[in-house]
Amino acid sequence: MLQEKNLKIHKSHVIFVAQYKRFMLKKFRKYILIIVPILLVVGGFAAYKAYNWIFEPGVKIPDGAKNYELIIPSGWDYTKVGDKLLSDGVIRDPQAFDWVAKQMKYPDHIKPGRYLITAGMSNKELVSKLRAGKQDAVEFTFTKFRINDEIAQYVGSKFQMKSPDMLALLNDEAYLKTLGLNPQTAIAFFIPNTYEVYWDATPKKLFERMKTEYNKFWNEKRNKKREKLGLSRLEVVTLASIVEEETNKNDEKQRVAGVYYNRLQKNWNLEADPTCKYAAGDFTLTRILKIHTEIDNPYNTYKYPGLPPGPICTPSIPSIDAVLNLEEHEYMFFCAKSDFSGYHSFAKTLAEHNQNAQEYHRALGEYLRNKKAEGK
Repeated sequence: MLQEKNLKIHKSHVIFVAQYKRFMLKKFRKYILIIVPILLVVGGFAAYKAYNWIFEPGVKIPDGAKNYELIIPSGWDYTKVGDKLLSDGVIRDPQAFDWVAKQMKYPDHIKPGRYLITAGMSNKELVSKLRAGKQDAVEFTFTKFRINDEIAQYVGSKFQMKSPDMLALLNDEAYLKTLGLNPQTAIAFFIPNTYEVYWDATPKKLFERMKTEYNKFWNEKRNKKREKLGLSRLEVVTLASIVEEETNKNDEKQRVAGVYYNRLQKNWNLEADPTCKYAAGDFTLTRILKIHTEIDNPYNTYKYPGLPPGPICTPSIPSIDAVLNLEEHEYMFFCAKSDFSGYHSFAKTLAEHNQNAQEYHRALGEYLRNKKAEGK
């Protein structure tokens, strides 16, 4: 009897447990039907938001410009980069940029340089560019420079390097000697042209780049021409620098170069007025007087024979090519034309030259008298 009673209790317990399990399963299914859609909605929203943060346009350029130039100096951290972008109004959603940057571990990979950021870039594109250090080169143009300090000042205004560091390299005799140069001839490497160099370039990297460009410039064709003249590359550049300072008329540079070449061939002093200006250290001089021709300086070609110790400026490519293609003639002299056109009158003899010079000075005197009369 007791055994039968225990069997009934056990059976009731089993039934209760089964019913309880069915109840809980039914309740769980009910909650699942409620929770899963919520999770899907929340997850979908998060995924959608993350997608937008990553791939949708995250950059806006102030004032409707196409590009924004971001300069990241050496030593900057993630905070400074972010503050710069934020203060300049480049980031559409700072929270989104920060999330993407941290997901891509950009704070641990800050690279200095110059970066052009374009309108419509996504946060992923922006961070990828900055993290990889994909800089945009600085386009700069070397024009006419006369002394090393001018070059140093110019590059110091264009790149991260400091002007004194560049000047120190241009005057570093030991380093320049390895390149076959010295502080007086270093300027020869800087051929006026447009170049592209990374903003964080060091003085040495920039100088090596100029050396590469210099060697490219002196191709086989140009080298053959200078060899025919019996001049070194440095001598060509030095002579071209005098031609550059003598005239800005490209169509007469070959004739001017021919005059100086003739003087070199005859072992005459060049007596080039621009070298007196360089020797005086006063580049504002418009007229060379006897006092200037008597300056005791190796750059003064009135006193010292041959070419000066180095270029008196960075000659333009047309001036260099004018020397390489100089006009073969018998002219030994030239002076400014009396019509003030900027061109020159050329002469084979001193007597002819003196006549041309007198004509010019008469015209100049008359011009000055008329100007004085007009001022009364």
